[in-house]
Amino acid sequence: MIHSTPAPRRRRRVVLAAAAVAAAAALAVPATAASAHPDPAPGHTVTYRASTANIANPERGFDHETDTHYRDGGKGWQALTDTQLRAWRKLGDTQINRVYYLDDFAQGADLSRDLLTKLQHDFDVVRRNGFTEVLRFAYVEGGSGPYVAPFGDADLPTVLKDIRQLTPLLRRNAGVIATPQQGFIGLWGEGYYTDHFADPKTQEVSDADWAKRRAVVEAELKALPTRTVQVRTPLMKQKIAGRTTGTAGALTPREAYRNTLAARIGHHNDCFLAAADDWGTYLSDPITLDEDYLAADSRFVPVGGETCNVDPPRSAFPTAERQMARFHYSYLNREYNTDVLDSWGAAGIAMTERRLGYRFALVSSTVEGGRTPDVVVRVRNTGWAAPYNPRPARLVLVSGKHRYTVTLKTDVRRWAAGTTTTVRAAIRHLPRGTYSVYLAMPAADRSTAKDPRYAIRTANIGTWRASSGLNDLHQTVRIR
Repeated sequence: MIHSTPAPRRRRRVVLAAAAVAAAAALAVPATAASAHPDPAPGHTVTYRASTANIANPERGFDHETDTHYRDGGKGWQALTDTQLRAWRKLGDTQINRVYYLDDFAQGADLSRDLLTKLQHDFDVVRRNGFTEVLRFAYVEGGSGPYVAPFGDADLPTVLKDIRQLTPLLRRNAGVIATPQQGFIGLWGEGYYTDHFADPKTQEVSDADWAKRRAVVEAELKALPTRTVQVRTPLMKQKIAGRTTGTAGALTPREAYRNTLAARIGHHNDCFLAAADDWGTYLSDPITLDEDYLAADSRFVPVGGETCNVDPPRSAFPTAERQMARFHYSYLNREYNTDVLDSWGAAGIAMTERRLGYRFALVSSTVEGGRTPDVVVRVRNTGWAAPYNPRPARLVLVSGKHRYTVTLKTDVRRWAAGTTTTVRAAIRHLPRGTYSVYLAMPAADRSTAKDPRYAIRTANIGTWRASSGLNDLHQTVRIR
């Protein structure tokens, strides 16, 4: 369990170009699919029924925290198992939060081959079960206190060396890593109670210490070029990325998703709802500045965490719901703190299951035109956040054994919470025939792109094709 480490204390229509590429049916789409759909007249519109189920989509939802230590040569290491993840998937969950404590390597020893083998085993288990993980490395796990120096974490040269040694492993498994957390520094890897990145006695962080912390985050972002890194408090991001608190310092739509520190640093709150300041999470004066900052910044970066303390009415569900919506929560620990989660009741938990992260529901689709039709699709995001990792969106057109794709020039990361997005695809240069139309949002990483468990399923009734990872628009286009 990860404990808290308290600090002192023109809506517009987008016209999409289309590129159709013929291919064999690499995804399993029924050969009779086209005949199952009516041949539409121009302007034919289909509307869709929304589902109330918890949709087991990737990189969102309740997750499960699990950790293990490598010490005394790996004695006591607790590997991930298929049994664990199968049980969690039955709950509709698809993500773990995994913390690795590198006890044996805090003093500078090179990471062992045995450790790297054990880490790869865990990634293999995650991939086999269609999960993703939020990943953190640390050197020391804190207890119940008091916390007195020396704490036993590693210095900057050791941290940077370990990140370099981990880089090939991380890149090889990037497709199953949702986002890493900064980790490495201090107890639990939460950036506090540290011997080397703050004054050991006072935990005051100097400019030189902030420069060292920035070096750690930069190394992690270099190790995983397609991912973000989460930090524990808004102040940490502000200092590392050179931003101010309040809405003025938050990411703007123009800045989002670029290869900059500000655009690639997200947030995790491991004492969500614990107190007015969430036990050292919000450090601005007044606290509302950090809250305003996070509300705006979190539109474009991942946010998640866990509850850790019963503090009614703050920890009760009405406040929790408002805060998870305001701060665009994508994930939350299902197992801690159960006293807080139990207080939300079955209805609160069910709503949280459905709305954590993105929740795309097809509203309608229309086939327009005759010989050269357009397909227009409207999608509503009823979740609390948007996807935070790159992800393609395509129309897939199927005629018998042939499959054609039309790449949509849209970014699903900008299908914002509480909004309806309209996308239009021009269907051109296809052979004559009748085609069934599907919406596909597969994973971007090659290693998971063909696995339907990593594709986004819309929250609708009667549209999902689990074997192929396609959303059936129940539309037909005829090319004459």
